[in-house]
Amino acid sequence: MKKQMVASLKDLLLKGNAHVTFWDAVKRLPADKRGVTPPNMPYSIWQLVEHIRIAQWDILDFSRNPNYKEMNWPHDYWPKETAPENERQWKHTLEQIKEDLHAFIQLLEAPDADLFAPFPHGDGQHLFREAVLIADHTSYHTGEIVAIRRILNCWP
Repeated sequence: MKKQMVASLKDLLLKGNAHVTFWDAVKRLPADKRGVTPPNMPYSIWQLVEHIRIAQWDILDFSRNPNYKEMNWPHDYWPKETAPENERQWKHTLEQIKEDLHAFIQLLEAPDADLFAPFPHGDGQHLFREAVLIADHTSYHTGEIVAIRRILNCWP
């Protein structure tokens, strides 16, 4: 049963299933559009991508670190800068999202992982919940990235 649940969670985290993946949403995004904040939108695509990175890292840290220190919401979760400093920062953020996601998947795949055991340092959270949280959070903001790309006329 655990093996099937982990496989289903991996599908949820890695595949688009019924929607566009994060990776498809940022693929071939023109560099000059990354920092544009459209009218009536509170953030740019860069801010969304960096927010996804920060939130996912926080969930990973919470899930594996018994000495986890809570971050300050919302200040610590959203970048102030509307655009990345350069191409290197953009690529680093994307790589970090990928690395942290795979590190989280390793937690799920660990032979001794109990998907529903509450974390001793939490208030009822468990690995299964955190996996669904990553998927849900990333999916929500991926939809926003697609919407902003449509507004900016740079969606395929």
